[in-house]
Amino acid sequence: MKIPKRIIPLYEDGIVDAVLSQLMSGKEATVYVVRCGDEIRCAKVYKEAEKRSFKQAAQYQEGRKHKNSRRQRAMEKGSKYGRKQMEEAWHNAEVDALYRLDAAGVRVPKPYGCFDGVLLMELVCDDEGQVAPRLGEVAFDEEQALEDHAMMMEYVKRMLCSGLVHGDLSEFNVLVDDYGPVIIDLPQAVDAAANHHAQAMLTRDINKMRSYYGQYAPALLHTQYAREMWALYEAGDLTPDTELTGLYEADESEADVDAIMLEIRAALEAEEEKQAYLKSLEDDD
Repeated sequence: MKIPKRIIPLYEDGIVDAVLSQLMSGKEATVYVVRCGDEIRCAKVYKEAEKRSFKQAAQYQEGRKHKNSRRQRAMEKGSKYGRKQMEEAWHNAEVDALYRLDAAGVRVPKPYGCFDGVLLMELVCDDEGQVAPRLGEVAFDEEQALEDHAMMMEYVKRMLCSGLVHGDLSEFNVLVDDYGPVIIDLPQAVDAAANHHAQAMLTRDINKMRSYYGQYAPALLHTQYAREMWALYEAGDLTPDTELTGLYEADESEADVDAIMLEIRAALEAEEEKQAYLKSLEDDD
């Protein structure tokens, strides 16, 4: 296929040898299947800020600090230079998160670097070489749902131990290959200690996973992994080796308004994304 404009510099530099197909187009980026030497990878081309429909970006960037003080001040002022630096920081956040989480034992696509707003990374496939489906495209029996949900909770725990919360976890941001779930789409990952919305985002992430897998294993709908995990994290007792139970003695005296509002926004955004995804399938046909 014709090489997209944003990938041309990578082609001219010999980083990408050919663009084979468009894999998907989402709210923040378009992903292409590319050939790099003898390897097939994917290239995630980030959309420009004004074309990106990702909601509440400032909320996700809260707490992110940058070593360059001039850059930090420009970003805070919103100058032209600052907006450019903010875009670069948004892209680099995903690369940094991928490296960090891979080292922590979380299954994510292996990154190969970010070049002018184009992230090169592993193309997640099944054993037959077919592109792995999204979680929302996969049906489970009860046993498999319980097993994969347990894996997801393990990954979310390891993310939190690494100081990160995904912030936008859903059936659209998880792939499933022959070995289980693979977490994708991390530019909005937040600093668990520095972002005031981290707990609410963690709760939303975990509860969305609970709802999805709970369709196939109803017992999961009664679990409280979000509260259990955050309580252990706040107390400094959460480690990669912590065995989670999904049980928690809740204090019902206060409602978590942030978490409730995030759940409502997430439901609306998920429905918008689902409709856009279904439309893209119709357009492909």
